[in-house]
Amino acid sequence: MWVREPNVLVKALSTNPEYLRNKRSEYDSVVDYKDWQIGTGRKFKSLRLWLVMRSYGVANLQSHIRSDVRMAKMFEEFVRSDPRFEVVVPRRFSLVCFRFNPNKEHELVYIEFLNKKLLDSVNSTGLVYMTHTIVGGIYMLRFAVGATLTEDRHVISAWKLIKESAEALLRRSVF
Repeated sequence: MWVREPNVLVKALSTNPEYLRNKRSEYDSVVDYKDWQIGTGRKFKSLRLWLVMRSYGVANLQSHIRSDVRMAKMFEEFVRSDPRFEVVVPRRFSLVCFRFNPNKEHELVYIEFLNKKLLDSVNSTGLVYMTHTIVGGIYMLRFAVGATLTEDRHVISAWKLIKESAEALLRRSVF
């Protein structure tokens, strides 16, 4: 956008919840374009929903949501089936919040460190993108299914990548 004072625009439209932060967004040299639009915290969601419903139709939108929820349940089962991982909060729709906790005796600080490294490792591949959040002082990873072209095979390969990255992290770990 061409504005005289971009900092004023960013301050007016900025929302910065934990799940939207990443290690690069803390630097002033990086432009975070999410702050250059009507934010997720503003009451402007009805127009977005109207546009989606007009574009896809109610039946297709329902089908898409059901498919995303089904794939999130599948991912949640993958997490629950591996004792090194845990679902931290109940799944909501197509969002699974989990963490890597290979040894239940580790301190929270170390578990947070592991999960930050795991998130960086997975995201740096460019194949999967996840975010994090903190709930009740617990750092966790967020896996959200929502892209229109996501299929089961994508969720399966994402889980495989997460597991491989976690295993590599444990091999390199100095703790």
